[in-house]
Amino acid sequence: MKILVINCGSSSLKYQLIDMDNEACLSQGLVERIGIEGSRLTQKVEGRDKYVLTVPMKDHKDAISHVIRTLLDETQGVIKSSDEIGAVGHRVVHGGEKYATSVIITDEVMKDLEEFSVLAPLHNPPNIIGINACKELMPNTTMVAVFDTAFHQTMKPKAFLYGLPYELYKENHIRKFGFHGTSHKYVAFRAAEILGKDIKDLKIITCHLGNGASLAAVDKGISIDTSMGFTPLEGLLMGTRCGDIDPAIIPYLMEVKDYSYDEVNDIINKKSGVLGLSGISSDFRDIEEAAAQGNERAQIALDVFHYRVKKYIGYFTAAMNGIDVLVFTAGLGENSPETREEIATNLEYFGINLDKEKNKVRGKERIISTDDSKVKVMVVPTNEELMIARDTLELVK
Repeated sequence: MKILVINCGSSSLKYQLIDMDNEACLSQGLVERIGIEGSRLTQKVEGRDKYVLTVPMKDHKDAISHVIRTLLDETQGVIKSSDEIGAVGHRVVHGGEKYATSVIITDEVMKDLEEFSVLAPLHNPPNIIGINACKELMPNTTMVAVFDTAFHQTMKPKAFLYGLPYELYKENHIRKFGFHGTSHKYVAFRAAEILGKDIKDLKIITCHLGNGASLAAVDKGISIDTSMGFTPLEGLLMGTRCGDIDPAIIPYLMEVKDYSYDEVNDIINKKSGVLGLSGISSDFRDIEEAAAQGNERAQIALDVFHYRVKKYIGYFTAAMNGIDVLVFTAGLGENSPETREEIATNLEYFGINLDKEKNKVRGKERIISTDDSKVKVMVVPTNEELMIARDTLELVK
C-alpha cells in the first residue's frame, strides 16, 4: 500500500509518498508561500533532478491538488492513478487528552480538532484545513490523524500537573501535554531496534534538538515525562523561544516596561532563546560559527543551551531511576558533533562516555559512545513521516 503523508503549516505544506511494502520514500516535497505571491512546489525523487513548480496557489486545497497532479505527472510523477494512494496520514499537532493514539478521521474527530484549536491556535487550524482539502479532493480515501501530543499521554498526573488550582486543569485543560511525540517515539523504538534489544528492557532519553527542541524520558517504550509543556514554550530555550523562566517575569515586564500582552507574547516566543541571548540569529549554525570566531554572546547562548539539556538529562535519569540509552536527533542533534560533545561531557557519573572519533558524524545512524560506556549514546535521524505512515497503515489494515 502507498500512503501519502501530509504536514500542513499556515502557509506551507510538506508531503511524502511512501510505499509501505518496503517503507521506501517514492517522493517528497514542500509547498511554500500558499496564499502568498510566489507560491512554489519543490519535489525530490531518488535518482532524478529536483523539480520546482512555480504557480499561484490561493489556498491549501489548491496546493494539495498540485501535489497530486505532480505525483501523477507523466515525467515528474511516481504513480499512474490517485487510486494507488491507499490512505493519507495527517500530522496534527494537538489531540488534547482525548487522543493517546492515532485515529481514523471521522466527523466526530474533526469536531474535536476544532475544539482543540484553542490549545494550539497556530498549528491545529492549518492541520484542519489540510485535512478538509484532502477529503474534498480524495473523498473515497481513508484519512488518519497522527498527533504530536499522543505519545506523551502516558504521563502520570505527577508529571503533567502544574501547581495551579486543580479547577484550571479540570475546566480549562491546563496541564503539560508535550510535543514532538512522533519524533521521540520513532527514534526511541529505532534505537532499540539498532541495539537489538526489546524496548521494554530499556530506559531511553531522546533529545530532539533543532530550532524547536525537547527531551523525553522513555521508560519501557512509554513516555513518562517530556520537557515541553502546555505549549511548546516550556523546557529548553530554543531558536526564538525562551523555555523555562520564572512566571513572575511576565507581569513584571508588563508593569515596569509597560508591555502589552501581545508584546510580551512576541518576546517570549519570537525574540528570545538563542536569538535573544546571542543577538545574532536563531540558527545554531550561525551561532556556532560566531562563537568559533570569539563572539562572547554567541558562546554564552550555546553554553546556556547545552547546560539546559544537561539538566533535563539529569532530571529524567532521576525520574526513571537510571538510563541505558541517550539518543540525539533532529537538525542540530543529528548534524552537530560539537553540540553532542558539549552536552555529553561531564556526564560520566551517569555512565555516559562519548567517543570523540565516533562522534564525527552528521545525519547518520551511529553509536557514538565508547565501547566501555555503561550508557549507549546514539545518533538516530528522525523520520516522523515514516512513523505517521506506519500508524496510518496499522489503522487502515
